[in-house]
Amino acid sequence: MNQPPGDVRFPVVLRVTSETCNLVTVRSAVLAVTRQIGFDEPDVSAIALAIDEAVANVIRHGYEGRPGHPIEIIFDRLNNREGPGLEVRICDRGRQVAPATIVGRELDDVRPGGLGTHIIRTVMDEVEYSLRQPEGMQVRLVKRLKNCDDVSESSESPCSRGGG
Repeated sequence: MNQPPGDVRFPVVLRVTSETCNLVTVRSAVLAVTRQIGFDEPDVSAIALAIDEAVANVIRHGYEGRPGHPIEIIFDRLNNREGPGLEVRICDRGRQVAPATIVGRELDDVRPGGLGTHIIRTVMDEVEYSLRQPEGMQVRLVKRLKNCDDVSESSESPCSRGGG
C-alpha cells in the first residue's frame, strides 16, 4: 500500500468554496487520506472519483453554480465492528432537497452527464443524504477496506490499525 509522506491526523477537515477549481484540492486530500488508511490504488482512484462527483454535485445543484459558498469535507478513519475504512461527510449551506429524491438517471438513458449519483452509489459502501438545519445538505459516504478478514494482524496491515 502506498503511504503519503508524513502521517495524516484524523479527522481531517477541509473547507473549500463552491468553485470547480477547488476540486483539485479535494482530490489531493482524498488521495492522501485513502492511502494513509491503506486502500489499494484502484480503490483510491474510485473513492477520489466518487467524492469529486459528490462535491461537484454540491457546486452544480446545491449552489446552482454560484461561486464563493462554503463546502466542508470531513474525512475520518473508521474502525468499528463493521470493519476499518473511511467515512466522509460533505456539508453545504445550499438548496435543500428531499433526500429520497436524490437518485441517478436510468443507465439506459444514454447521453452525456448525469451519472454522478450512480458513480457515488456504485463506488461507496454507504451513501446517506440528509437535511441540515437551518439550511443545506449533508452527504455521508463510507468505504470499507476489502479483505480485512484475510489479512494478518501485522503492523503492515491496514486492518490492524487503530482509528476513529
